[in-house]
Amino acid sequence: MQRSLKFAALGIALCASFPVLAQQASEGNWLVRGRAVYLDFDNGQSSALKRNLAGAKVEADSRWIPEVDITYFFTPNIAAELVLTYPQKINIDVGGSKVGSIKALPPSLLLQYHFTDLGAFKPYVGAGVNYTRFFKRNRILGGAASVDQSSFGLVGQVGFDYAINKNWSFNVDFKYVQMDTDVKVGGTKVGKVDLDPTLFGIGIGYRF
Repeated sequence: MQRSLKFAALGIALCASFPVLAQQASEGNWLVRGRAVYLDFDNGQSSALKRNLAGAKVEADSRWIPEVDITYFFTPNIAAELVLTYPQKINIDVGGSKVGSIKALPPSLLLQYHFTDLGAFKPYVGAGVNYTRFFKRNRILGGAASVDQSSFGLVGQVGFDYAINKNWSFNVDFKYVQMDTDVKVGGTKVGKVDLDPTLFGIGIGYRF
């Protein structure tokens, strides 16, 4: 009798899981998106940087960049997203005048929750980490100034997909990234810039 009850309980549990498994199988576990993203830097200045540069502001120019992300769904609601692009050239201004440029490669990894009860409209929220690698970082003021090699910070995300059909969807995405770097002149640190970009992206996704 006890064994029969165990088999019955197992059968009920499997039957209950079939709708979830069927939904996930029909939609696919993978989602790949291509986005056009506007990268808007905050450019906060440390007090030391303001003092050492006599109030002149160091700014990274905001710009549009391409972005590709790969998402894997562990369940219909829980997913992980890897956000990628190629190294982006970013112009650096001091006091409103361009003084050089750097290149930045800023991949992010996020854990997401997707809301699935709103039909074709599928909003989500996410949180994770960003690692930014700076290249050609000494091309400022003819090599007299440079920035750190890397930055590590948190990422927050909110967005939505709107299903066009079974596989294709339209995407709108907002992210806020913690990103900062020390500024050095002649090898000596003169302060810090809190880049902290806000990213607005629109794109197309394909789920399989």
